[in-house]
Amino acid sequence: MSVYTEVSRDQLIAFLSDYAVGELVSFQGISDGIENTNYFVTTDQGEFVLTLFEQHAFDELGYFLDVMTFFYQHDIPSAYPAADKNGDYLKTLCGKPAALVMRLSGRGVDDVATVTQCKVIGNVLGKMHVKGQQFKSRRVSERGHDWRLNIADKVLPLLDNDAALLLQDELAFQSEYSNLDLPIGVTHSDLFRDNALFDGDKLKGIIDFYYACDEYLLYDLAVAVNDWCADASGLVESQRYEAFMSAYSAQRPLTENEHSNWNLVLRAAALRFWLSRLQDKLFPREGELTQIKDPDYFLTILQFHRLNSIN
Repeated sequence: MSVYTEVSRDQLIAFLSDYAVGELVSFQGISDGIENTNYFVTTDQGEFVLTLFEQHAFDELGYFLDVMTFFYQHDIPSAYPAADKNGDYLKTLCGKPAALVMRLSGRGVDDVATVTQCKVIGNVLGKMHVKGQQFKSRRVSERGHDWRLNIADKVLPLLDNDAALLLQDELAFQSEYSNLDLPIGVTHSDLFRDNALFDGDKLKGIIDFYYACDEYLLYDLAVAVNDWCADASGLVESQRYEAFMSAYSAQRPLTENEHSNWNLVLRAAALRFWLSRLQDKLFPREGELTQIKDPDYFLTILQFHRLNSIN
């Protein structure tokens, strides 16, 4: 979440007039995250998150809002979009596709997650993967293997020699990623600690489904494990990892092929976020409030998985 497109009070009042959400009280830009413009919006009837989509065309976005609504309707604690007076979830604001989403209580996990929080997220992610098999819409990942190859070509000339050699070696190791025989379904693909809101150890809801797509379910699990179970230095901590995996497996046991390819997929997930953070650092986008996250953190996670195979 960031602010790339500034919205005036008058523009927001006009936008909200199409909704039955009351009168605008206040709004504030959000600096967390990277891809889209986001504001907290408070009216006299509730609190919302306004998102202006900077990377997607209008016609693409119905999928993401349908994913959010699907999981909310299937008892997954998650954010869901507000419909306007015509029943539409998606509108245009400042020339950008925009959606108003119910703001959940709770906070993202800023520091290292607790063992209980890891258990809760593992459990709910397993439920999402089981329930998601009923979701009918399909969307190819925009950050899959081909994307990783393209971004690698873009950043490679700007890396030091050691990082460049590691990247080339890792791409060679992951060359067969697209051909793995693994279960596929709708995935969140960005279930980081800041995308799950907690009150203490109680999950209030999951947010930011805007990377949702059809992917290996194991990849979605790997993205989450790399964030929730790693310590501040990027090394996977065994107690949180075991709690996460035990809770997930109770909902959806891994297949034999998933166990066999776990290290490769963990590395693919780490590589994806190392590359995206490198891209953001080396080719920054302008914005009023933006956050560029440290790529070296995911380089450390990738290096950990290159040296260690966890079960």
